[in-house]
Amino acid sequence: MTAEKTAAATAVAAPPLLSIEGVHVAFGGIRAVDGVDLAIGPDEIVSVIGPNGAGKTSLFNSVTGFYRPTAGRILVSGHDVTRARPSAVAARGVCRTFQNLRLFPDLSVLDNVRAGLHLRGGQHVLDALLRTPRYRRSERQGTDEAHQWLDFVGLGADGPGAVDRAGAVRNLPYGAQRLVEIARGMAQRPRLLLLDEPAAGLNSAEKEALTDLIRRIHALGTSVVLIEHDMRLVRAVSRRVVVLNFGRKIADGRPADVWADPAVIDAYLGADPDYEGAAGGGAGAVETPERDREDSLA
Repeated sequence: MTAEKTAAATAVAAPPLLSIEGVHVAFGGIRAVDGVDLAIGPDEIVSVIGPNGAGKTSLFNSVTGFYRPTAGRILVSGHDVTRARPSAVAARGVCRTFQNLRLFPDLSVLDNVRAGLHLRGGQHVLDALLRTPRYRRSERQGTDEAHQWLDFVGLGADGPGAVDRAGAVRNLPYGAQRLVEIARGMAQRPRLLLLDEPAAGLNSAEKEALTDLIRRIHALGTSVVLIEHDMRLVRAVSRRVVVLNFGRKIADGRPADVWADPAVIDAYLGADPDYEGAAGGGAGAVETPERDREDSLA
């Protein structure tokens, strides 16, 4: 067998980055996620859309170890992480942002991003206590890399829009804090990045910058899955769209095909798939514990 054929066979045999197999998440008698199957491969940008309460964040929480599914399996590159802790899932190359910001408000902008490097620091407790050469080298490298990721997401230290990287992150505008959270996630060098409503609360200019940022993240070789209600952003970046309603997957395919799906139109999009606020209503917009728990866990 030639080298090309061997490489092709290996690529075909490789498992998806993420496999969600028949996952259920229930809170009492309410099924937030109801038998969802989903596979995410390399080189993908996938948007997960649907009405409020459709189970989108609950699905993210299950993948990242914040919820434990009541049934089904979740695999990352073929490794079962169904009951794994969030740190173990992150160590497999999956990281996320949150619908409600999860930064350390009193830490500096720089230290918030440095926190994303902890899985790759290579330090031990004695290194920190004794301030060994390895510790000092790791700290310098971590600081340099954190600066690079802040530059990457557009939070420069100089020029227009510059931010005080030594200042507390709580002092930044909301849109800039969103970017710090993405920079922290990218500092882990994930193979799969999950973004939970990254455009929420952003103005038009910030959304345009976010669209470009998602494309640049993808260009680094990171697959991106985002929950989003802004249909213009979804259309601009997505290669594939998945629709949830009442915890079930009702569509999965190319954006043009999904927009034309009668079930999706009825449940979520209505007549205008460009409408930014489509998420507010729809037949599936029911309240579930997903919304309540998002404030503390999402």
